[in-house]
Amino acid sequence: MKPVYLHGRSLVSALGANLQQALAAISDGEKEQQQVSLPGGTDWPYFGIGQPDTNWRARAQHLVCAAISEAGLESSRGAPLFVATSSFDIGAIEAGQGRLRDCDSFAEEVAVWLGWSGPVYLVSSACVSSLQAVLAAHKLIGAGYANDAVVLGVELFNRFSISGFAAMQLLTPGKPKPLGSDRDGIALGEAVAALHLSSQPARWHLCGGSNIVDGRDPTGAIPQTVTQMCNHALASCGLAASDIGLIKLQAAGSPANDVNELTGLAAAFDPLPPLVTLKAAIGHTLGASGAAEIALLTACLEANVWPHTDYPLDPALRAGLAHSKPESVRYILADILGFGGGHTAVILEDTYARSS
Repeated sequence: MKPVYLHGRSLVSALGANLQQALAAISDGEKEQQQVSLPGGTDWPYFGIGQPDTNWRARAQHLVCAAISEAGLESSRGAPLFVATSSFDIGAIEAGQGRLRDCDSFAEEVAVWLGWSGPVYLVSSACVSSLQAVLAAHKLIGAGYANDAVVLGVELFNRFSISGFAAMQLLTPGKPKPLGSDRDGIALGEAVAALHLSSQPARWHLCGGSNIVDGRDPTGAIPQTVTQMCNHALASCGLAASDIGLIKLQAAGSPANDVNELTGLAAAFDPLPPLVTLKAAIGHTLGASGAAEIALLTACLEANVWPHTDYPLDPALRAGLAHSKPESVRYILADILGFGGGHTAVILEDTYARSS
């Protein structure tokens, strides 16, 4: 297998129009939340991107093109493109600017916006969509079928997703507090993120990962499967649990799922390495979350900027969040856990740490 590297990245999120703005917002402790009103008189917090536009498709095209540009992909549009989403263009349909189509039509439309000439693949598997796309792109390059591939996570505002999570009583009425002592639910957000994967060496080496589907609990993580996910990811990379210096959690503030995730991780890692979650900063961006959080985390580590935790953590979890960037981290495990039983993780290596 050929080695695969993260060669470029981008993020448009509630923290700003690019990664530089996102880092500045995290450094300042700013976490923008809007309020979305649903029929029936309920309001829910939402991590929305600025730049409102009454034309959903025009806004979506602008944000997608901006993400591709920030990732430096203007000359790489012949590479395989993986479009990862869980909500497609439902926002446009809600606004009366479109109609229901087959799933592939959205990915084809994105390719037209970008003038993409390479093959285009759609990945839609709920919250793990873009992380599964990363694993697919990794396999494509590793097997020698391509030298480059692009993962584009797209999750944009729509009331359908918010209404569904609200109906399941999974949303917080206030602020998400992952691992918090009084956590009471998640807050959704929108993001567009691009990851350029390549066989050409770069700082971040994508070692491998694992994807396990266990539908015994269709809306939650299963601790034993979280453990299995970690063990498979480590084995695929030829690593031991003690090699992992940082874990980027799924943790979004769910009273039950935060517990299940940590229970599974504790069985795979003894002791647990430092932990970090990014959903208190950008919200849960569903299908885009894997790409969005990898882009943001690697940028934070490079810039020595770290997310603030301004709420008390739950002592019963027996695990805390790192208050600052851990020193000398070489290997990072990043996971996303999703509806339908998706348990997905990737392992990244900081090659700068290898040479220091």
